[in-house]
Amino acid sequence: MKDLLRTADLSRADVDLLLDTAAKFATDPLRSKDALANRTVAIYMTKPSTRTRLASETAVAHLGGTPIFIRGDDLQIGRGETIADTARVISGFCSALLIRTFNQSDVDELGAHATIPIINGLTDTDHPTQLLADWATIREVFGNEIKGRKFTYIGDGNNMAHAWLAMGAIMGAHVVVSTPTGKWAPDNEAIATARKIAESTGATVEIDHDPENAAKGSSVLYTDVWMSMGDPESERTEKLKALAPYQINSHLMGLSEKDSIFLHCLPAHRGEEVTAEVIDGNQSHIWREAFHRRTTIQAIMYHLVRGELTGRA
Repeated sequence: MKDLLRTADLSRADVDLLLDTAAKFATDPLRSKDALANRTVAIYMTKPSTRTRLASETAVAHLGGTPIFIRGDDLQIGRGETIADTARVISGFCSALLIRTFNQSDVDELGAHATIPIINGLTDTDHPTQLLADWATIREVFGNEIKGRKFTYIGDGNNMAHAWLAMGAIMGAHVVVSTPTGKWAPDNEAIATARKIAESTGATVEIDHDPENAAKGSSVLYTDVWMSMGDPESERTEKLKALAPYQINSHLMGLSEKDSIFLHCLPAHRGEEVTAEVIDGNQSHIWREAFHRRTTIQAIMYHLVRGELTGRA
């Protein structure tokens, strides 16, 4: 496995290896401080970022490398150079490339033409690095034994919903996504992919448009912002109205298990997708989750550069 382009590309063995390594980097971030010594890693972002940028640059530094941050308009790709040519050039200078952008097809094309590992740091379709941070947090709280537990995402059927389904399926979990029906539901392709993975892992993949039923008995309630980067402002009023019943508040948290936790990939809009009393309350683990963006990206870079991930058959 050369690249991490999609959450669904990972095998359960890959996830376990990455989470084990991330746990080690959490306690000893410099334990592999020479892994990227005298090497560079490109971090290319056409979308603004707080956590992904800070986590990626810190991860490279902790591995002994030098991060090179590149904005969307910094490359000749903005003046017509092809993605394929850009991939070949970056491959001649850097040991890996993490990209945060809009189109999944751009990430796929980079992977096809680069000779170095390409890491998807977020697209409009998927967010694999975030899901690894989520499950690093889940593992710290609940351990490896997840039988009988329910893991629920409530809100917009966006890239986070897609990645949540795929990772839950890989982990053999009971994973639920609850969204409105229609255009703010997750893509049928993402649902089908998760269900295909579940056939071999024993996972339960559930789409439930009733947020109260979805929250009931859950060990994790997860959400994301309702208006993502690139969403048309003309749809804001309609979308917020449709999603209003899917706000994670004290009522929904009260339907979950007594030891349940709240997670959010951030940034958050208090009063929209989640209330302040939930996100700032005792069940919220968002800051540890954000911390694990670094530990998991560090683990991804460490193992991809060494060629130690196998991918899903």
